[in-house]
Amino acid sequence: MNSIESCFSTVRQILDNLPAGWVEMTTHRLDVYDEAQAKSQFLENLHALTSTPDYDVSSLDALPTAYDYTRLGHPLSCVLEWVLAQVNQSTSDNVITFSSTTMPALAILRKNALSDVTTYLYYDTDSFPLIDSERLENIYGYKFESEKIDNVAQIQQHQGGSVIFITQSPYKTPLETNANIDAVVNIHPHCGSVVILNAGNAEMVKDIQHVRRRETIAMTPLNALNLLHEIVNDKTAPAEVCEPDNLSTVYHCIKENTGSDVKPLVASSGLSIQYAMMMGLVEDAMVHHPGKPINLIIPPNCYGGTNDQARRIAALVPDVDIVDLYVDNGQNLVSSLDRVLNEAADSNAVPVILAEIPTNPRVEVPDMNKLAAVLTAQRQTSLNTVAVAPVFTVDQTFCPNVKLLHQQSVLADVKTVSYTSGSKFPSGGRCNSGFCTTNNAARAAQELIEAHLVLSDNGATANQLNTMAEHMPSMPERITQAYNNTRAFVDHIESVLPVAKINFIPHELAERGFTPSVFSLDLPAGGTTTAARKESTKLLNVKLIEHMIEKLPDDCKHCVSYGQLKGSYWTIPATSTQGTTKETDKDYIVRVAIAPDIDVAKLCTTFDEFCLNEGLLQTTL
Repeated sequence: MNSIESCFSTVRQILDNLPAGWVEMTTHRLDVYDEAQAKSQFLENLHALTSTPDYDVSSLDALPTAYDYTRLGHPLSCVLEWVLAQVNQSTSDNVITFSSTTMPALAILRKNALSDVTTYLYYDTDSFPLIDSERLENIYGYKFESEKIDNVAQIQQHQGGSVIFITQSPYKTPLETNANIDAVVNIHPHCGSVVILNAGNAEMVKDIQHVRRRETIAMTPLNALNLLHEIVNDKTAPAEVCEPDNLSTVYHCIKENTGSDVKPLVASSGLSIQYAMMMGLVEDAMVHHPGKPINLIIPPNCYGGTNDQARRIAALVPDVDIVDLYVDNGQNLVSSLDRVLNEAADSNAVPVILAEIPTNPRVEVPDMNKLAAVLTAQRQTSLNTVAVAPVFTVDQTFCPNVKLLHQQSVLADVKTVSYTSGSKFPSGGRCNSGFCTTNNAARAAQELIEAHLVLSDNGATANQLNTMAEHMPSMPERITQAYNNTRAFVDHIESVLPVAKINFIPHELAERGFTPSVFSLDLPAGGTTTAARKESTKLLNVKLIEHMIEKLPDDCKHCVSYGQLKGSYWTIPATSTQGTTKETDKDYIVRVAIAPDIDVAKLCTTFDEFCLNEGLLQTTL
């Protein structure tokens, strides 16, 4: 049996013993995750396991986590990349899958634009494989020359540039290539695309993976599975179909929960929609305020993906700068925003604000009336002209059912764009997706946002839409139940350990509709100096998470998840969601997310056991 046949045989056996989680997972298990190794560790352990004759579903399920999210990669995308590396005599590191058909080429264009290098794009597809060349050149600053060819022998050598060949070829046979090609992108008619880089492109691999992590997603688990079957079992990968009425169900639910009557946009992930949203707003600023600087105003301690993506846009677009907005942990969103908007006005900049309400991970909500007053205040530039009014973009992932976009909202006169990670409450953790919509004041921006979503081919897949349609109608009820569970657990912690520092929504805000089901916690600790106490608390916080998961493995998970259907999820933001945040802005607190289906009494009892064991309680419970 030759190596390709052996590879196919191994994959068939893997597919026969496929863990359900490999298809359904959206977030990683931190207990079996080593970020430094991620894909390599998974594949190494997979190869070791498949060399034994007796592996089964449970042994495959116990393998280390591959990558970190469905965005960046997952077990099935890693298996697919390994198979394609074998077929094309490459290495799995140089094979990268995408759900999008355009983002592999756009990732290379981005790297080359930052290096002031021209990209030479050859293709043999029926139509030009990129979408909206004019925007790619004028807004993104990408430089490329393109040529349709009949075969790869026509591709010439180019000094000082990158050569991409885009094709649509069978996946089970080697791709045609030649020595002049730096990367081949193979577009699948239904599943997405794969890029294969030639040897010696380690930096390019890193940059392409970074695009996949921050602005799009890997090929979805279901499509990766279908494509694996196509390769090794000769089953043509089917086109996903959005069931009748499901799209209208998703649209209706988004409108009901946000209060908007503007057509929503649904993307392949939260960061996919955020990318389209930010680039659309950047173009809006360029068109309506040409020549003016654009300020992306963003909390430095917010979710690391948001933080990193904004800085990547600023690195790419010359007119864009990042302005830090300090929003919690002793800082106030409203007063901080007032200050930075005054500074933006003074410099005659276009202010685009990214905020999370509630904030993550401190779960703080601003005084909404004061926020509206700051956002609607008319300001003057240093030249004594009227300053550009801000656009307010708000991540509502923690509270996706608060109607911030309604005409009766205090933000009705503010250009407001709301976006939410669909992998959280909207789908109950069942798929990666994301959506955005606007209030009437920002309605005109939605068309530009859609244009950037289309050119990046980052729209939600049919399966994602079907999953959202299944779970979104029950979302308000699940949010209420999860909040009630979280409130009960927080109330218990406050009663038995009042010296602990808990960040959660006060009752009066919950009565106004802000009902998240996540809270953060700093345990009290010893030490004679501030630094010693801080370090002691960090260690104790980690110890609490380990205790809860060890004692209640079915109810408590090492995970960064939120809005799941059942259980609870425990993490330290500084080591997970704040990965790209500056060290001085990181939070080493415990972040806990509670689902609607969980035994709160068990959580309370197990928490009490920890406190007793650690001597945190002065009296016996």
